[in-house]
Amino acid sequence: MRILIIDGQSGRLGAQIIEGLRKAGIADNHAIVAVGTNSLATSGMLGAGAHQGATGENAVVVQCRKADVIAGPIGITLADAMLGEVTPQMAAAVGQSDAVRVFLPSDRCDTFVVGTIPLPRKQLVDAAVSKIVELCEGSSDK
Repeated sequence: MRILIIDGQSGRLGAQIIEGLRKAGIADNHAIVAVGTNSLATSGMLGAGAHQGATGENAVVVQCRKADVIAGPIGITLADAMLGEVTPQMAAAVGQSDAVRVFLPSDRCDTFVVGTIPLPRKQLVDAAVSKIVELCEGSSDK
């Protein structure tokens, strides 16, 4: 499977997801691609162990077409989120992708997902990693 991690700002959330996936052994049999909305985010995710990385709007659009799983903060679905780093084209690409999407809720973009309970970031990352591992079980394509 091809797992696409999208993040902005410093890329720390994406890096934590990638670190969790590597620790779970997912990186051994599945491709982890990191796309940052800026170069700092991409660099942080590559440093965490993504197999490939790219930066910017076109990279998000292209990689969303190729992904089996997309993971990141829920802000990647919202145009102008993350202090304006998410363009309308990025948000549309994420929403229109055929990939399974795994989002982490955050109130940092003034978006509240009703029905979720506030959890520490580590618990959110652990839950996202568990879901991605579940999705990858039985698949060994890289």
